[in-house]
Amino acid sequence: MTDRLNGPQDPRDDESRGASPAPAPEAKGARLGPSPLIAWFFVLPAMLLLGVWVVYPIVYSLIRSLFDASGGIFVGLQNFGTIFTDQATLVTLRNNLIWVVVAPLVVTVLGLIFAVLTERIKWATAFKLIVFMPMAVSLLAAGVVFRLVYEQDPDRGMANAVISTMAGVFSGESGYPDARPRDNDASPVVRQGETVVTRQEVQAGTPVLVPLVGIKPENVPKDAAPARAAPGDGALSGTVWLDFTAGGGGKAGEVDATEKGLPGVTVEAVKGGAVAGTATTASDGTFRFEGLPAGSYVVRLPQSNFEAAFGGLTWLGPTLITPAIIGAFVWVWAGFAMVLIAAGLAGIPRDALEAARIDGATEWQVFRKITVPLLSPVLLVVFVTMIINTLKVFDLVFIIAPSSVQPDSNVVALEMWRVSFGGGNNQGLGSALAIFLLILVLPFMIMNIRRFRREQS
Repeated sequence: MTDRLNGPQDPRDDESRGASPAPAPEAKGARLGPSPLIAWFFVLPAMLLLGVWVVYPIVYSLIRSLFDASGGIFVGLQNFGTIFTDQATLVTLRNNLIWVVVAPLVVTVLGLIFAVLTERIKWATAFKLIVFMPMAVSLLAAGVVFRLVYEQDPDRGMANAVISTMAGVFSGESGYPDARPRDNDASPVVRQGETVVTRQEVQAGTPVLVPLVGIKPENVPKDAAPARAAPGDGALSGTVWLDFTAGGGGKAGEVDATEKGLPGVTVEAVKGGAVAGTATTASDGTFRFEGLPAGSYVVRLPQSNFEAAFGGLTWLGPTLITPAIIGAFVWVWAGFAMVLIAAGLAGIPRDALEAARIDGATEWQVFRKITVPLLSPVLLVVFVTMIINTLKVFDLVFIIAPSSVQPDSNVVALEMWRVSFGGGNNQGLGSALAIFLLILVLPFMIMNIRRFRREQS
């Protein structure tokens, strides 16, 4: 109280009482931290690299896009107009649209499914390692791998090998596409369109002979038994066999001891143009119709017997080439999406999930109304990143698509390289495509930058 009445005190009195002196005010214009010159010294190399590798190419490409192929004639925006008028370039834009719509969505959904599943299995680490492993493979190597996977021949292409195996399991039938009757008047059967029929009508009690040739011995089924003549026991019966004796010999039109029957052949008894009965040959090639009314019939082998066995899909054809390449892209990037989403799942408060379960919510409701909304920032990051990657895709399309179908699978990045350096020699149009691709990517990059700033603020 005395101090307040007596006015300001001498600072030395505070020092004598042990109080620390008040900090001196900062000098006007004083700056904390290192000198700006030192900061510029460290930033300058990065800025030089950005200028050389990013800014200069963008500016040069923008200027080059305003000139013709030779670079000597100013054409203004003509190259950009070509992008939207040339038929080949329009196909490229269509393919890029398919990529942007399909690939990021599939990658994000699969990453979400894998991330959720890894929380419920004991071998989660091994599963994550297997799914993430393709990220260690370059896109060039992945393209080579999938070029082999999509081979048309099932003996070489894994995709068609799996499909052909499954088709064989469910159909259980094998055709004889090369089978045909002998081209002479002595043969008891003749080709009629895509079918094989007997020359004359036949009746029960007389065995029907259906000799076929044109089948390579190695293509005869392994379960084929030596052919034998069907017994004439009052029913309409006969034999379908390979009328060929290895090493020569034998008699045409007759069942010889060393000749093989053709199992699994569908045989029809036709009367008045209608099928009256159907039978299937046994391992020795014999067949028998049961319960046929008495009368004369034409024995026919329908077209289904001469269709080639299913050999898989034409993955590298014009129709399926883009979905096939997108499949390879998903294989590479699904692990990346899974890891990011799994990290987001680890940060979700478990009490919110448990509270929902206690309130009676099903697992699907918990996933749809709690897990997914809480993961939406991470899902958006994955989705936008995949959009940027799909816009820049080049390696997979270039490696997987054969040259004959590359126009059907083309994308902007590959078209940019093709018209500039891959034989087109039109760097004006190539530069226009590069600027167009940059314009497509920029909105998504800006979106990511703004989101990062919001998270840091």
